[in-house]
Amino acid sequence: MKMEMSREVNLGEEPIGRLLMTLAVPAITSQLVNALYNMVDRMYIGHIPEIGSTALTGVGVCFPLIMIISAFASLIGMGGAPRASIYMGKKDNKTAEKIMGNCFTALVIIAVILTAVVLLFQEPLLYLFSASSETIGYAKEYMSIYAVGTIFVQLTLGMNAFISAQGFSKISMLTVVIGAVTNIVLDPVFIFLFDMGVAGAALATILSQALSAVWAVWFLCGKKTVLRLKKENLRIRLSLLMPCVGLGVAPFVMQSTESILLLCFNSSLLKYGGNLAVGAMTILSSVMQFAMLPLQGLTQGGQPIISFNYGAGNMARVKKAFQIQTVCCFTFAFVLWAAVELAPGLFVAVFTNDPQLAELTKWALRIYMACVLLMGIQISCQQSFIALGNSRVSAFLAIFRKIIVLIPLIYILPMLLEDKVFAVFLAEPVADAVAVTTTSALFYREFKKLTKKEER
Repeated sequence: MKMEMSREVNLGEEPIGRLLMTLAVPAITSQLVNALYNMVDRMYIGHIPEIGSTALTGVGVCFPLIMIISAFASLIGMGGAPRASIYMGKKDNKTAEKIMGNCFTALVIIAVILTAVVLLFQEPLLYLFSASSETIGYAKEYMSIYAVGTIFVQLTLGMNAFISAQGFSKISMLTVVIGAVTNIVLDPVFIFLFDMGVAGAALATILSQALSAVWAVWFLCGKKTVLRLKKENLRIRLSLLMPCVGLGVAPFVMQSTESILLLCFNSSLLKYGGNLAVGAMTILSSVMQFAMLPLQGLTQGGQPIISFNYGAGNMARVKKAFQIQTVCCFTFAFVLWAAVELAPGLFVAVFTNDPQLAELTKWALRIYMACVLLMGIQISCQQSFIALGNSRVSAFLAIFRKIIVLIPLIYILPMLLEDKVFAVFLAEPVADAVAVTTTSALFYREFKKLTKKEER
């Protein structure tokens, strides 16, 4: 009983609206801080005297590889955490702890494999992600050090999901904030004071991640947590781990394919619109990335509520949580859409003051985000599938929007429309509309099945 009371919130009894805000606000803060975390290195590196711009490009080449490394943490953490929440709702904390222990071991094993792969094959991988003879040296210098800290990245991101899943939203936020603040402080010290350059930025990053990892693991081994990391649960049992991996496929695909998607957009835009169109796409993807963070935070806050009450068999609370989450997500997406369509210049001005690039980007932003108002529904439904433990549909939807619909549209629409650049940008809202329609229909059908099953 004391263990239950140690949680920040009561997932099974507190009013849904207040509960969602209590969990979502720290989650949104974490998402925003994490985004800034990823930008700090590049901001400092860009200001290194004489080599700043070339070094920045070299580190930028590492970003797709870093995204893939982070995606493996989501494969385990974002797949295992909802399943742990479901078992907590069933009052089976013993199984939930076994799931968490299995996921911890899986994250360590994956980290060792990824470290070896990156260190052995980093040069061909970096060339694959557009490194050049001028930038490969800086890219390798950064990636060699970052790869050594892969274990910290996996444990920070993967295990923090289990902290959020138990309702410890503030502790989860602190995991991110501790690392971010440390990185901001250490970056200028290593880069400029110790004159380590790019290597200093990488070292600051892995030390910051190490501190976050120690914090997360220390909390999960302590007395205040509901689920505790225990030695006897670290031995992998495939019957427990594989369903987590299956559920984690959706967030893994969503994260790991971002770099592939950007490459597809850039190759088409370079062909039809030149470097200016590629520059516009860089701004569009940055705006979209930041715009999606509050939606991700909202659904991250909703996940433990939906999972816990689904496990407890309380479908009335599951329905209400989904409804409130969807209304919040749609409202935010609608406000964002209205702001983009009415005042695109406000968003563009953050990234460039070049008149020609700004003019093209304002035009493109209205097209690219024309259906973003629907994305609140898309993300709420898709993340709810994960929260309900439905790995089959969640994995399909992750693959469907990006790989089955969006990537082909990037190449098909320019063959059908006269304005090729317009056609490439149009691929995004068309894919959004198709994905939202498909996701909503699937969610209605699957949720109806779940409700009937529980009523029996």
